[in-house]
Amino acid sequence: MKRSDLLRQGATWGLIAAGLTAQAGATPGTKPNAPILPLDPPSDGVPAAFLLSDMAVMIDLAGPWEVFQDAAVTGRTQPAFKLYTVAESAKAVQISGGATILPNFTIANAPAPKVVVVPAQSDATEAVKQWLVATAKRADLVMSVCTGAFILAQAGLLDGYTVTTHHSGFATLAMRYPNVTVKRGVRFVDNGHIATSAGLSAGIDLALHVVARYYGMEAARATAYDMEYRSSDWLDANNAAYLKPPLARAGDAVCPVCWMEVDPKTSPVLSYDGTKYYFCAIVHENLFAGDPQRFLNA
Repeated sequence: MKRSDLLRQGATWGLIAAGLTAQAGATPGTKPNAPILPLDPPSDGVPAAFLLSDMAVMIDLAGPWEVFQDAAVTGRTQPAFKLYTVAESAKAVQISGGATILPNFTIANAPAPKVVVVPAQSDATEAVKQWLVATAKRADLVMSVCTGAFILAQAGLLDGYTVTTHHSGFATLAMRYPNVTVKRGVRFVDNGHIATSAGLSAGIDLALHVVARYYGMEAARATAYDMEYRSSDWLDANNAAYLKPPLARAGDAVCPVCWMEVDPKTSPVLSYDGTKYYFCAIVHENLFAGDPQRFLNA
């Protein structure tokens, strides 16, 4: 039995509908602010590949996986999504926190997916980039979570698109990839074929949005309800808290490249236009020194 079926036991759809309305903070029929571009799901479920390499971030993987696993589609007896992991080789992948995952497939033998999910992880090898480019040509959607956007950028898949990523990567992504437009203050950006989410938990929002693209808004609402996911940010993609750098605590400073809080007494420092800037690492100091205004105006 699917988890979503188990969770729905003992509940009436009338009660669920009331819960969905409260969860979304809107009346029934309210339209999302993030446009839904419909996709046609295969009758046997949407094949979704999760690309992994060492240091993949757990929630970037687990959040969308849980959403797709629990996708609640009225009248459907088969899983809405067919999920599997893919890596460059068949060996176990060590992900964040020390956990290991044995991938279901390698890039050499993975089934063709309709959806590709790319969490934050180690830089892509040439073989992985080639797999991504080839797979993207056949897939409905390639989506990144958090700094997984850098993996897509490395493969050239973000050129010409407006995207988002974890707030620590806004300026760096724009600096390294001038053909990519980085958008702040949103949970996700969906370009139709390429979609990117902000950091960590934002992958859940994007995944719910993808459920809506394949199976409709009510399926996405039901999925969020079953998961007890109370945020409504997946409806409007709002992430306004990250439009501007955070204020540093007293005595600290904020790295102008990644917005990490740093200790001015021990961090690298550079003076520009009469102001001292402090950095989390020398590599970020060097990035800033190459084009300060790009970071300050971002």
